[in-house]
Amino acid sequence: MGTQVGCRLVADRRTAILEGAARVIARRGVRGLRVEELAAEAGVSTALIYYHFKDRAGILRATLEFINDRAGRYTTEREPDAPPLDAQGELEETLLLEFQDSPEVRENSTAWGELRASAVFDPDLREDLARATLVWVQEVGELLGRVRPMAGAAALAGAAERLTALVEGLSSRWLSGSLPLAHARELMTTAIAAELRHLAQPDR
Repeated sequence: MGTQVGCRLVADRRTAILEGAARVIARRGVRGLRVEELAAEAGVSTALIYYHFKDRAGILRATLEFINDRAGRYTTEREPDAPPLDAQGELEETLLLEFQDSPEVRENSTAWGELRASAVFDPDLREDLARATLVWVQEVGELLGRVRPMAGAAALAGAAERLTALVEGLSSRWLSGSLPLAHARELMTTAIAAELRHLAQPDR
């Protein structure tokens, strides 16, 4: 029992650090992430942060994974009594849930955008972000394939690339106040329908 409690405490502290890192990056950007400020935000010591993540690069890598995992949760979790979705409904819901006016989604999307912007100047972060993006594209490609099972792999990958890129662009405009949330969701829905029509054409 003691070992289980200890492991849970370690996991909780690690999660608190990653939650704090996501908040700091969302507010101040990657360049504004300071270990001392992160320690204060997470309510832990700087030594504990270095124990878990070794260095600043380790913090960024783990935060990117945390943000990606958290997005996966809030775009797939559904109420237990919610009616089942068909393949197209699952695709639409997964992408549209990236546009929610909640602190968690705002923070996640903003931090992801900050990490992507910093990756332009940071080769190590660029590689980590490229891997995370590839996983996301593959997941959306699989969802598209369930709706259009006769579409070719290249066509599905292209559609997934366009849709995920559009999520990022629309999120950036919405979060910065230049696009209303309802309009962002409407544009996303229209884009999904257009990609599905394209995939339904012969030889796609």
